[in-house]
Amino acid sequence: MPSTLFLVLFFVLLAAGAPIFLVLGATAMVLFIADGKPLIGFASLILDNLNSQLLMAIPFFVLAASFMQRGGIARALIDMANAWVGWLPGGLAVVCVAACTVFAAISGSSVATAMAMGTILIPAMIARNYPRPLALGVVGASGTLGILIPPSLALLVYALIAEESVQRLFLAGVVPGLIQAALFAGWVMLTAKRKALPRREALTGREFARINLRALPALSLPAIILGGIYSGLVTISEAAALSALVAFLVSVFVYRECELRESLGVVAEGMKSAASIMIIIATALVFGHWITESGMTESLVDFAVEQDLKSWQFLLVINILLLILGMFLEVASVLLITLPLLLPLLEPLGINPIHFGIVITVNMELALITPPIGLNLYVLSSISRAGIGEVVRGILPFIVLMLGLVALITYVPEVSLWLPSLFYDGIL
Repeated sequence: MPSTLFLVLFFVLLAAGAPIFLVLGATAMVLFIADGKPLIGFASLILDNLNSQLLMAIPFFVLAASFMQRGGIARALIDMANAWVGWLPGGLAVVCVAACTVFAAISGSSVATAMAMGTILIPAMIARNYPRPLALGVVGASGTLGILIPPSLALLVYALIAEESVQRLFLAGVVPGLIQAALFAGWVMLTAKRKALPRREALTGREFARINLRALPALSLPAIILGGIYSGLVTISEAAALSALVAFLVSVFVYRECELRESLGVVAEGMKSAASIMIIIATALVFGHWITESGMTESLVDFAVEQDLKSWQFLLVINILLLILGMFLEVASVLLITLPLLLPLLEPLGINPIHFGIVITVNMELALITPPIGLNLYVLSSISRAGIGEVVRGILPFIVLMLGLVALITYVPEVSLWLPSLFYDGIL
């Protein structure tokens, strides 16, 4: 009976378009009542789940991303990328890929990356006679690196639910992220040669040095975040707090594109976004607790064992499922709905949970650019005033590349596991 009630209530609320925190929270609350448990236990679980040092990192990373988007850091990184790779075929589009890769190593958010880069680079590419679909596509696709290159909010959420090492997950995202960036840059250069797109003239040595010196304050952010975490000097939450503080100082006092009187508004905006994320995570953890207590996960494990399901078959089915879900639900929704059900299946099937975290995350990158609900599509449409159809046309080649990347990451686990093993397991 509770399982039937779960399915009916869950899908009715989802179909009605209820916010995901309400879907998860209301379903869990009704099921607590159906099981005869007092609601005080429901409230207690929410408070216990919010009392997490790892969860406290999320608002600080979101706040840092808000300042980076508004405070001139994005422009400094774009200028630096242009100095290094702007001379290549399709230079501005390659600059977009390179700048998104570096910005992703600071922000942890795909939407923030796409918005910050698109605001500057889409008009610049169109002014240089780049086809508008190509300009839209490369920004939208490269922006997805924000949730794969560490630090990543998606990987933080995965670590919280799966109870896995954040440090290992962050390292596992590096090589797949660099491969993705290389795929996009290669495609852009081939397209540029075919369409004879313009290149930037060579910079003088003095100009090259000036641009790179100006970018140093922006580059201090990934050094603080990742250097602090992997040196052991700070915890994840302390690194996140430091990144928010440094992003504020650099934006207001170095690049000065965000005035001091505007900073309170940026903080409020960042806290609003962070609060919505934390509410969703708290209700999702309670939802996952009920699923575990109900025996539903054990039933799924037994079913997989009875069917003699191989790991490659399971991963293929999951990739297809995530692709379909990603077309209709946002990233947080897909993660928080599926993970409580899928994670218990990993050990019986011999699947490494760190590897699975990267498989999930790359699928979520696809979710950000697949119609009809891909968030990056609407971000690009908003900042460029282009129709969704034009955005989708520009992003289609990158979707094909991403599907190839999903296959590689899924069936060659070493791509994601090599760096964490090198760093932590003494294979040096």
